[in-house]
Amino acid sequence: MVTARVALGMVELHLPDVDSLKGKRHVLKGLKERVRARFEVSVAEVDHQDVWQRTTLAIAYVSGDARHATEVVSKAMDFIEDNVEGRVIETFVEVL
Repeated sequence: MVTARVALGMVELHLPDVDSLKGKRHVLKGLKERVRARFEVSVAEVDHQDVWQRTTLAIAYVSGDARHATEVVSKAMDFIEDNVEGRVIETFVEVL
């Protein structure tokens, strides 16, 4: 039997320059596409969908090796922090 591990990262962001939900979705769409393409992870907005300047993104990666999965998600979260026009409020990574 093959054992798969899922690393799940959560990043809560404050986006001070966003002035509408449309603007927020535009910013997030580009950011999520770059993260997906670069790290081959799944990315979704999972909280604060109706708030203009705040969001929580979930990043998930599946691997047979928990350490590798955690490393990929951590690097994706670092990329988000370095490339978002805003600030990171909170992060965490969990292996399921």
